[in-house]
Amino acid sequence: MRLLLIMLTTWPLILVAQQQQKPDHWKPLRFLEGTWEGTASGEPGTGTVKREYRFILQGKFLEARNTASYVPQEGKAKGEIHEDIGLLSYDRSRRTFVLRQFHVEGFVNQYVLDSISTDGTTIMFLTESIENIPPGWRARETYRTSGTDEFTETFELAEPGKDFARYSESRLKRVHQ
Repeated sequence: MRLLLIMLTTWPLILVAQQQQKPDHWKPLRFLEGTWEGTASGEPGTGTVKREYRFILQGKFLEARNTASYVPQEGKAKGEIHEDIGLLSYDRSRRTFVLRQFHVEGFVNQYVLDSISTDGTTIMFLTESIENIPPGWRARETYRTSGTDEFTETFELAEPGKDFARYSESRLKRVHQ
């Protein structure tokens, strides 16, 4: 009876301890949460960027909403406005992050986490698939933090059989946490 009493009183403590020891899979990406603004440059020209990252669906997904407004330039008299929505998820079976982006141009990019630097300041995603583009194209997104309130995102494309080339780069500063 004494043993049963001890087990009944300690079991809840063991369960709480186990729950507290669960790793925070989102830790490397939590810095993104918030509202960001900055500048963009690259193939589309120069412009401004507004982006918001927020956790949705009980913290299971990190949603990204992005708008880049590029100024008029030769061949693009009206400039360009690019929008995309991204959803980051943690794939428990693969033990990695997956990023799915839906672009206003009709592209759907599915990335998988390729690497995180040992100091956590550089995070790289590589595409597994891209919808609505000829076969063989690849894309890479790299995030480089410089402090808790600034990061640079570099977006690169690779034509079939070629190396990655920078398409655009955004430099963002946190506006709201």
